[in-house]
Amino acid sequence: MDVYRIGTLMELVRVIALTFADDGKRVKVCVQGSMGEGVLVGMPLQLAGTRNILEFMDWGDYDAKGTFINIGSIGAKEVTDQDDMFILLAPQNAVGNCIIDDLQAMSEAASSRPVILVNPRLKDMPSAGGVMQTIGRDKRLEFAASFSSCYYFRLLYKAGTQYPIVGALRMCYPYPYDLYKRIDTEYGKEKYVSIATFTEKPTSEQINDAFSGRLRKKESTPTGLWGLLSGIF
Repeated sequence: MDVYRIGTLMELVRVIALTFADDGKRVKVCVQGSMGEGVLVGMPLQLAGTRNILEFMDWGDYDAKGTFINIGSIGAKEVTDQDDMFILLAPQNAVGNCIIDDLQAMSEAASSRPVILVNPRLKDMPSAGGVMQTIGRDKRLEFAASFSSCYYFRLLYKAGTQYPIVGALRMCYPYPYDLYKRIDTEYGKEKYVSIATFTEKPTSEQINDAFSGRLRKKESTPTGLWGLLSGIF
């Protein structure tokens, strides 16, 4: 995600929040605040000024903001009894600061209420001195992996480039991952053709094989007498 795409994400969050509000749900849209202390205080560049923009966005014709939709930060103190669900915009770790603790505390305070992460980036980041934060790393990664993906979309490019687009990978729960190949049909027009499906998120090798027309076959299990002997020896 870069500073140009954050506007698209905010519009996505606005539409999602209004959809739930139309269903009578009270939604809190959350953006992480500044992290760190002293000279190290700061926040990811992509999120700078995001909360102020959210405050002034169009939240519908029936004054949903302040009633069914509220804007907040990430942390346990943001959870109130009036909130039915929470939408977190691009929570991410920054160099020297980790959002996981605040995110975990908020999730625990929310209890059984839904917590939706939009475009999270929860991988460990090095400290300000360039050293990975090893203390509690396994628990942080375990918590980050505890969220289930309900939607995934990624454009695919040639290795090491961001042009041209060669395809896309998409998943919409509960359906499998669909791999699409981009095909130019005529000047200025294109279409995306499904070339493979996967029950789990495919690896880079599986994607490359599908684009090249190769399918990796699992080793067949011996049957009959050979199967019996293989089981013994």
